[in-house]
Amino acid sequence: MSIYSTLRRFSLLIVILLLAACSLEKKSGLNRRLQNLTAHYNILFNAREILKQKQDAYAASFVDNYTEILSVYQDTAAVTGEDKDLAAAISKAQTIINFKEQSNYLGDAYLVLGKANYLGSNYFNAVEYFDYVIRSYTEKPELVQEALVWKARALLYLKQQEQAKLVLDTAIQNINPKKNITADVYASKLQYDIVAQEYADAEQMAVNAIKYSNSTMQRLRWTFILAQLQELNQKPADAIANYTRIVRSNASFGMAFNADLNRIRIEDKRDGIKISRVDRLRSLLKNQNNKEFTDQIYYQIAQIYYTEGDVDKAIDNYKLSTKYSLQNQNQKGLSYLRLADVYFKNKADYVNAKMYYDSTLANLSPNYPGYITIKKKSDNLQLLTDNLKIIAHEDTLQMLAGLSEDARKAKIDEMVNRNTMQQQQRVSAPLNNNVTPGNLADYTQNPQASTPDGNSFYFYNNKAVSQGFSVFKRKWGNRRLEDNWRRSQRSNSNLTVNNTTNDPDAVVNTSAQKDVQTVSNSNYRQELVQSIPYTEDQMLESNLKIYNAYLDIGNFYRDILEDKKEAIANYELLLARFPDHPNKSSIYYNLYRLYSDIDVAKAEDYKNRLLKEYGDTPYAKVILDPEYAKHVSDADAEFNALYNQVYDLYAKRKYTDVIQQAEMLLQQYPLNKLSSQLEYLKIIANGHQVKLPPFKADLIAEVNKYPDDQLVTPLVKQHLAFIESHTAEIAARRFALLDDDYIPFLQAPIEPLQPQFAQVAERRIEKPIEGAKQKQPSAAAVNKAKPLTLGEVKALDRPVIERSATDSVNSKPADVPVIAGNKPVVDSAANAPAKPKKAYPFTEADKTNYYFVINVADNRTSLSSSRFGVGQFNRSRYQGVDIKHQLKDVGANNQLIFVGRFYSLEAVKIYARSIVPLMPDIMKVPKEKYSFFIITQQNLDKLTDKKTLDNYVEYYQDNF
Repeated sequence: MSIYSTLRRFSLLIVILLLAACSLEKKSGLNRRLQNLTAHYNILFNAREILKQKQDAYAASFVDNYTEILSVYQDTAAVTGEDKDLAAAISKAQTIINFKEQSNYLGDAYLVLGKANYLGSNYFNAVEYFDYVIRSYTEKPELVQEALVWKARALLYLKQQEQAKLVLDTAIQNINPKKNITADVYASKLQYDIVAQEYADAEQMAVNAIKYSNSTMQRLRWTFILAQLQELNQKPADAIANYTRIVRSNASFGMAFNADLNRIRIEDKRDGIKISRVDRLRSLLKNQNNKEFTDQIYYQIAQIYYTEGDVDKAIDNYKLSTKYSLQNQNQKGLSYLRLADVYFKNKADYVNAKMYYDSTLANLSPNYPGYITIKKKSDNLQLLTDNLKIIAHEDTLQMLAGLSEDARKAKIDEMVNRNTMQQQQRVSAPLNNNVTPGNLADYTQNPQASTPDGNSFYFYNNKAVSQGFSVFKRKWGNRRLEDNWRRSQRSNSNLTVNNTTNDPDAVVNTSAQKDVQTVSNSNYRQELVQSIPYTEDQMLESNLKIYNAYLDIGNFYRDILEDKKEAIANYELLLARFPDHPNKSSIYYNLYRLYSDIDVAKAEDYKNRLLKEYGDTPYAKVILDPEYAKHVSDADAEFNALYNQVYDLYAKRKYTDVIQQAEMLLQQYPLNKLSSQLEYLKIIANGHQVKLPPFKADLIAEVNKYPDDQLVTPLVKQHLAFIESHTAEIAARRFALLDDDYIPFLQAPIEPLQPQFAQVAERRIEKPIEGAKQKQPSAAAVNKAKPLTLGEVKALDRPVIERSATDSVNSKPADVPVIAGNKPVVDSAANAPAKPKKAYPFTEADKTNYYFVINVADNRTSLSSSRFGVGQFNRSRYQGVDIKHQLKDVGANNQLIFVGRFYSLEAVKIYARSIVPLMPDIMKVPKEKYSFFIITQQNLDKLTDKKTLDNYVEYYQDNF
């Protein structure tokens, strides 16, 4: 063959390939095969390899916290900035999607996009890609199954547990045991069960995941998790067996060591012989290979001592754990946390407890379970401290009261001597204790010992910066960033007060302390002697202090820390110590609510006790309310129901019961949004039982306590102004308020709070008399309230009703309508093309009779308290204006509160704009139950059933 022939053939081949390349976009079998070839064995293979390497890198840098249940997967890490590897994987997937559209691997490409976003912590985007795969590639069940697994994992990171559960249920139903993804289905369900604390189900999922896993390292990890779950499920023998498997396997040294540590901790006997777990743990300290785990060993020893009741040895070993914790910041933080809890609960040393809680927060990762609770406890420790001190102090005084004179004197001498010794120990305590909480030496370790994030620069590591700030603050205090900041004395210094309470390195002025000590000892003895409750009244007062302290602690655990178990413990302690206290009904109610999600049987027990012993209280009536069960998880709805019950007592003129129940609610729910209204009810109920001076003082206290309240405070100011102008008359009364004063100091006729139904008939519209002046209200300006004293009451200004031209009968309607509902709607009708209007049986011919209407879609709820709130608003903002609020039933399920009359559309709109922002405080019904609109008298009379009402709402939205 000549060279020319070879060249000719080679040129022909090139031409054929060029032609094929030019026609690759055409749909043909050849193009599809070529695209499948390049997409699968080149682009997709490389993209998958990138993701696999990224997962391996994350796993290698992942720092496990063996004090908690391990994370099922190690393939996530904090990502700062753009990750070039993930960007490369995304680019390859997009290449398949954009240029290999005839291939069979588009679904795989979208799955790669989802995984890359997941690994980059872009969980929302990841869920969207996985959703697309699930919807679009149903013909590929294995691909869909993989997308379901990854979607569930992403949803767990987004804290959407319910959705994750549904996705996992679907994946489990579609399991094919022969496919590789099966282990990951069970593993993902395992992670969900751990998050949901469903440990029994989690144990079974771990068993299944181990059974189907093809990865040795994953099987070992999941075996360790299985052992942890078996511990929680009270299966120590099974847990020990699985920990032993880890110890004897080729697991990483850290995992094997912790497995051995846990095995020692839970093992009581070996070969039938009682063994010392502490001795076995101490033996681990002799092995140099365990040096980096010294802190964990001491921590486990401390845990054993604490469990056995040897608190002092536990403290010593917790401190040793913090001393030797050089790299594991979470372990250091956990040891500090245990020290804080021990000093708080066992030692009642609240100063040290506060310092250790601060050190806990400085070292523990913010992602640690319960971190927020720890922070709340640290921030609010003073509240707990004060109440626990009250309890301890009063218990001590009551104990002294029960002793004989000689025994009491000897006990007081003993207490004074102990107090002296404690003060001397504080003065002479070494200042440079290596294991003192917050010691600067403990914070000088490598700040990047925790989970790496791929960056070594110090200021890119948020945790390192946070620790550095803590070190600086302990050393220097709160100093401004300015020149010469190190100098304690300098010109133009703005050095803030340096709080040295938590600084163990601070120099103590011992001479000053000795002077204080001498004085405090004599004061301590004198205080003890003078405070002992000898009489029955003094004992009752002491018990009241103890009761209130326990109640405050219970409320704190319930509302602030949201710790149901601690709240239950305090409430049940109250029942045990004070079985005959009048507040018992509220304790029953709280225990019923707290136990509802924990122990249904106990919840029912407390519910039955409440209904049997206190059936007439607001708490019992709320539980019996048919609507209660629907809104049991709605805190606002719950308290609205309780408020309504107290208001019903006021409506029945049971003033003593109102005062008692209001005080009970305010004590149980001190942070509720209706506190000001509840206080007001209590004050006016009390006004029917006391003379003017205490009533007036209560009103002033209300204004001072709620200066920014927009509903009650303006009304109370009016009461005070009225009192100032009628002092002699009111002071001469037997009580500040008369029995007829259902509404205090009413100056204008207001309809009573009984239903009044408008006549259902067409009325001839009366034209206004020409030239006649009519009252046209507008919103009154309400000045921000300031604290008041008795001498400042005369300076109170009444709200002024301003009248303007826009309030006239012929005023032009405003451009922005008030919409029938709770949310504002943008009126875009002006820009929309004209539409033929629907015919309605309503008319706007009546231009002088407008009403603001609150539509309540519930005919079983009493609206008396809500109407009372409307009346409060009207009297504070429209004093002297004849505005009535009336009630009308429409159909079988709707109640209308209609307020008016207003003489122009603009006037009623002004009213609506003023009252709508306060509706959540005024209405004592669930927010989804009511809406509002504007209507004329003529149209209001036409509303006789729900169909007509719904028709009017539609008409209103179309025309206003």
